[in-house]
Amino acid sequence: MDLKIRPIKNNVYYIGSKDANRKLFDQLVPLPQGTTYNSYLVKGSEKTAIVDTDYPKKLEEYKKRLQENNINKVDYIISNHAEQDHSGGIPMLLEMFPDAKVVTNAKVKENVMNMLHVPEDKFIVINDGDELSLGDKTFQFILAPFVHWPDTMFSYLKEDKMLFTCDFLGAHYTKHELFADYTDCLVEAAKRYYAEIIMPFRNFAKKYTDKVKEMDVEIILPSHGPVYDKPEWILDLYTDWTSDRVENKVVIPYVSMYESTKMMVDRLAEKLEAADIMVRMFDLVHCDEGELSMELVDCATVVLGSSMVLAGPHPAAVTAAYLVNALRPKLRYYSIIGSYGWGGNLEGTIEKMFTIIKPEKLDYVVIKGQPRDEDYAKVDVLAQQIIEKHKSL
Repeated sequence: MDLKIRPIKNNVYYIGSKDANRKLFDQLVPLPQGTTYNSYLVKGSEKTAIVDTDYPKKLEEYKKRLQENNINKVDYIISNHAEQDHSGGIPMLLEMFPDAKVVTNAKVKENVMNMLHVPEDKFIVINDGDELSLGDKTFQFILAPFVHWPDTMFSYLKEDKMLFTCDFLGAHYTKHELFADYTDCLVEAAKRYYAEIIMPFRNFAKKYTDKVKEMDVEIILPSHGPVYDKPEWILDLYTDWTSDRVENKVVIPYVSMYESTKMMVDRLAEKLEAADIMVRMFDLVHCDEGELSMELVDCATVVLGSSMVLAGPHPAAVTAAYLVNALRPKLRYYSIIGSYGWGGNLEGTIEKMFTIIKPEKLDYVVIKGQPRDEDYAKVDVLAQQIIEKHKSL
């Protein structure tokens, strides 16, 4: 149990925790490294604030950390977002510090009251641009709705030029002590996090990336992963990921029961790679959905491959199509490849999953049984179609 608090700068401290052994986030997202729950203590000359709290399952450790380090006075608990990996410690902190107030916006207040049953009289509600003085330190609040949830906001410590961004600009990353190590490993973790958490809100993320770049920020302090003392590093990555730029890349998530579909996607991949197109294939029975999501960030084309189950596409293929639609990547084109035994509607169910994004539909290749020469010829036509489309990227 790590009970240390870590100084960041000018009476600002890290008081959160690492959870390196956690395997799954939100019962959905794989965590190759686990994650962190970042909480920060800010001591002003007159008042003390905690910015975001800790995960409910880590609260015993969190409480001991505060006690062991003689944190015996907290005036404000600033809540940037209501999800319980950040707000879960609010009830415990209010028991430890009964005179403290929760400082947040109206939407977070509503959510915290519903999720954690915090009494209404414990809140101070702020609006965009409002400020809170700790004496020699001043917080300014920036509402950032839909950069993640509709309740999300940032807290800017003006004198120290430190921006607390909650989930925005975060990473499920634990290979650091406190500050970012700026490695390729961190790039991958940040991109995976962006894909899984932030990409559905890409246009809002672009807006607030631009806004933060215009601010005078020296340190970015997110709620997961490392603290960035080189803010331009993570902001430049987000500038790229939120742009309209796509790579010369095709992602092929597929499931194949008797290898027929796999024979066709292998043929397609071979033809595309021969034309210098990057191909990323994912066997949906065994793949890490986080890795698939990460490859969707900047791919130009998705080709979904599926076998038929009970007159419809394999459930794994339906789930993959749902995921692609829900994550809203900047996808330009898509197609479907599949094989069936006795009949059904393989492509119709998958096609109906695209309710949010509307990529251009290319030719489908759906065949009966194992592919014959004429079926491979259809795959080759699809490959050539993709090749021609990618020339304009």
